[in-house]
Amino acid sequence: MCQIDEEYAVHVELQEKSVVSVMQKCMRCKEGAAVVIIRVGDAFCKDCFKDYFVHKFRAMLGKNRLIYPGEKVLLALSGGAASSALLRQVQEGLSREAPKKLRFIPGIVHIDEGGLTSQSLEDRQDVLFQLESVFKASGFPYYILSLEEVFDLPTSILQREPAFIQHGRSYKDAVDGFIHQHISQHDSNVTLQESPLSERLCQLGIQDSLQEDVQATGTRAGVHHKCTFSARQTTSLRSLFSSVKSLTSKEELLQNLRNHLILHVARAHGYSKVMFGDSCTRLAVKLLTNICQGRGAFLAADTGFSDNRYGDPILVRPMRDYSSKEIAFYNKLFNVPSVFVPNLDTKISEKASIHRLTESFICKLQSDFPSTVSTIYRTSEKLNVAPSSSAELSETTERCLLCLCTLDTHVGEASSFHATVLSEKLSQRKSADHICATASTEGAEKEPSNSKSFTNTEFLALLCYSCRVIIKDMVTPTQLPQYVVLEADHRIRRAKMREEIQDFLICKEDERTTAKP
Repeated sequence: MCQIDEEYAVHVELQEKSVVSVMQKCMRCKEGAAVVIIRVGDAFCKDCFKDYFVHKFRAMLGKNRLIYPGEKVLLALSGGAASSALLRQVQEGLSREAPKKLRFIPGIVHIDEGGLTSQSLEDRQDVLFQLESVFKASGFPYYILSLEEVFDLPTSILQREPAFIQHGRSYKDAVDGFIHQHISQHDSNVTLQESPLSERLCQLGIQDSLQEDVQATGTRAGVHHKCTFSARQTTSLRSLFSSVKSLTSKEELLQNLRNHLILHVARAHGYSKVMFGDSCTRLAVKLLTNICQGRGAFLAADTGFSDNRYGDPILVRPMRDYSSKEIAFYNKLFNVPSVFVPNLDTKISEKASIHRLTESFICKLQSDFPSTVSTIYRTSEKLNVAPSSSAELSETTERCLLCLCTLDTHVGEASSFHATVLSEKLSQRKSADHICATASTEGAEKEPSNSKSFTNTEFLALLCYSCRVIIKDMVTPTQLPQYVVLEADHRIRRAKMREEIQDFLICKEDERTTAKP
């Protein structure tokens, strides 16, 4: 046995790790001095790091082949590091000097969330002025909306629409057709240069006016959407989020409302794709956070490259291969401008919400084990959505009222969901006497102000499991924006009507039975 005072003849010496120095050569060109070290042993010079960064962006788009030439793509920018790097990649991909140019038509959207952080109107205007300067420099049309405008959205936002662009040919044929069209336009421009000087000046004047119209449209969009909210809407927004108890539910509700606004802008202006700047680090945090919140059924949609839950438009995440470290180095080396915008989780403790706790856990683990983020990210890459059947592709598929994902509550009785519901009922039964004593007063207080004919139980039946947690943290669901309450009332009424005439409906099984000889 080992003794306390035992002396060992052989002393084990710990080998010190070799310190990586930036004085070493670039691992790619073997000539330039390294200026950045991404991982242990992955040292790049400035030029090679830029080529590496650009190649990852182009490879992500080329590998998935989801964005066809000529499509309108909306860039959802928050002003942070990742979204600013996304804007720079699109700018360089559309420039004339790019060897393989991007072939889509970009636009920019930004959601101002200053009403939630109790910012003054002057502070919000200062932040928007900085963002506008960045958006104007890009030359793309941009749209700036305030979060208060969510109270003016139509109920059609909560309905899944099929994609209005139907590609009848393959991606390669679409690219070839776009190139041939571009060549024909180039030939016409050459012919224009050979025309008389007066005709050329006239044509150039038309082109300049068209370009000014595009820039003026973007400017008008920014100014038009900057101050279109009222003080009443700001008060309603703050009262809505103050009625939510936990910060975790507030962040989830904010994400859903933000997506609804972006979806409205994309549909209103004909954008078929929406790009988000979610990095690999952000997606790793989101994966573990969603598992903790019961969104395991939607991990493929929440963390994958594409997300077609809305039908039109489709959400894409081309920055999902970049770590936050790579993005920070790129923005620093190549002077990519970014704007700091305070949000709900600014200057809060790491245990204030599940999102912050998960982010702190992963970042601390990443500092000791550099492969943590990549391991979690590679796990999310292996998640795929099961092939949809014809019933799932129909418009009658029941979807969550908030996140528009397919409901994960229609499962068998021998499931964890029903076990959780049963546990909640049993725990509520213990305080049944107290509830009966105060039922009359609470019923009067919880009566919806707009007198909608549905109960909380009927409203929860329209939500997935994770969105139910959000609503349970609220005082009453009637404080949600009007389009959500109206759509809920519409779905509940249709469900009741369908239940009443169920005996007179012809099911698909009956059609198959009658079709047999």
